Amino acid sequence: MTDALIPTLETTRLSLRGPEPEDYPDFKATFTSYRARFMGGPLNAYEAWMLYAAEIGHWQIRGFGMWMVHDKTTDETLGMAGGWKPAKWPEAEIAWVIWPDRAGKGYALEATHAVRHYLYNQKGWETAVSYIDPKNLDSIRLAERLGARKDADAATIDGSDAVYRHPSPAALDGTQLAHGIDMEISHYADPLFKPKGWAID
Repeated sequence: MTDALIPTLETTRLSLRGPEPEDYPDFKATFTSYRARFMGGPLNAYEAWMLYAAEIGHWQIRGFGMWMVHDKTTDETLGMAGGWKPAKWPEAEIAWVIWPDRAGKGYALEATHAVRHYLYNQKGWETAVSYIDPKNLDSIRLAERLGARKDADAATIDGSDAVYRHPSPAALDGTQLAHGIDMEISHYADPLFKPKGWAID
């Protein structure tokens, strides 16, 4: 893995960088926990190690992958977000996961919005989906916040997941939806903002 292969993305609060060996303990803690129940887990220690190795190798094979999401102030890792397309995946996916103790603060929205912008504008993606367990209401709400809608005609991974299709670059760029996402992110960046209702990540 080279620095040139994986760009760093910057947002108001976050720095998105390629996964590194020192990030593995947080990854393992999440994917061996109940938090991973909607992502094929909880995994055992060996499965978590193999998946993390795949996260790093995916960049080499596909030229895109999952970024590790860091807090710009503290540099601690908060989760992951990025593009994902293992072998036999029907389409390229935009995916995310936030560590259990960091959820509910808008990090997934902020990171995924930046990731989608990069994949659309730098990698030329014209469409993207997110494969979500129908019971994963937090991720469904986040996908809908991003403008994704359930695509009943799209191929699923194994028949048990729901496919949420993101708006195309043309349907997103400069629109009220994009401005609304930016506004919501700015609210979460305000230290005095106290969200009400459901967490969006």
